[in-house]
Amino acid sequence: MTKRKLRINGHSHLLPYPEQIPQFMKDKGIFWVDKDKKFMLQKNWSRPVTDSSFFLNEKLEWMDHFNIDHAVVLNLSQLYGNGLRLEEMKQALRFQNDFNARVQQDHPNKFTCGFVVHPGFVRGACWEIERCVEQLGMNLLCLPTHYMDTIGTWRCIFDEENEPIFELANKYNLAVEVHPYDGEKFIKLENTSWRFHLIWMLAQCADAYHFLTLNGYYDKYPNMRVCFAHGGQLAQMNLGRRIQGFDGRPDLFEGKIHPRKAVGNKNIFFDTLVHDTGSLELLIKNQGTNQILIGLDDPYPLGEMESDKQSSYPGKILDLAITRNIITEEQRNEMWEDNVLRWLFGDDEEKKKNLVNKILS
Repeated sequence: MTKRKLRINGHSHLLPYPEQIPQFMKDKGIFWVDKDKKFMLQKNWSRPVTDSSFFLNEKLEWMDHFNIDHAVVLNLSQLYGNGLRLEEMKQALRFQNDFNARVQQDHPNKFTCGFVVHPGFVRGACWEIERCVEQLGMNLLCLPTHYMDTIGTWRCIFDEENEPIFELANKYNLAVEVHPYDGEKFIKLENTSWRFHLIWMLAQCADAYHFLTLNGYYDKYPNMRVCFAHGGQLAQMNLGRRIQGFDGRPDLFEGKIHPRKAVGNKNIFFDTLVHDTGSLELLIKNQGTNQILIGLDDPYPLGEMESDKQSSYPGKILDLAITRNIITEEQRNEMWEDNVLRWLFGDDEEKKKNLVNKILS
């Protein structure tokens, strides 16, 4: 009997219920959700909760409605900890990681959850990686494209100072998700017309991809598999310019690896959240279908959510890509299942089998 193909969403988010968030998070203005579940809040910041599936029970109903078998839950971008005092940052990130670990433990057939560390404090980040892997049984490390270091300078995640983090990711055979946020804190432009989500987030992903490839980390750490959120969309359009720049000014890239060598590499993945089939086709032409996995970015409004105004539903872009002969049905199925599993577990067939069995049970 042929096993049915699974639908595994490789990019999802989950909010704690208001009563699950410790009081200190609200007292310090770090992060909380109002009691009516209408807004997520930080000090001098708020954002509407645009769909009930931000929360666990409602998420499970949403997944059932859209026939989504399993979801990879990332950390909340608001909990990268940039700009917080050390102790506050440690407590906030530990809350996020413990919350995600509990979700995974309570619903292993429905959720694989990630954990987050702050690269500005490398030794503490390594300790937290060890705790999350060895004590909590987590396999997905969530990292920001950029972070604030201990002297207030913004840096790219693939800075050489962070190699101890990558060494541990390699040791533990971890999947890594690289996700943008906080652009308005270091890009000196007025935050209007959602520019940081619509434009600069994609530029942040492209910048992180730039340094991952220049430093050759995809080969240096062969057991670490990196996925870029939102298709690394501007990185695809920007590839030719990077190649020409490397060839035209080699003096600026001494000791670095040519950008062309990373294209289609088996350790670099991208999700499908690029919003149009033209962008998806470019992503496929650049990287190959094997390196692309479904990412819905639910339940945010820039994700693939059910919406009449946006003429959208979960998985629409892959369905459109089939009708336009960009991909085959087999490739769509691989993006929903096989490619997500390869990103999560690499060549560890036993772990893949274990997760599939949990889902099917």
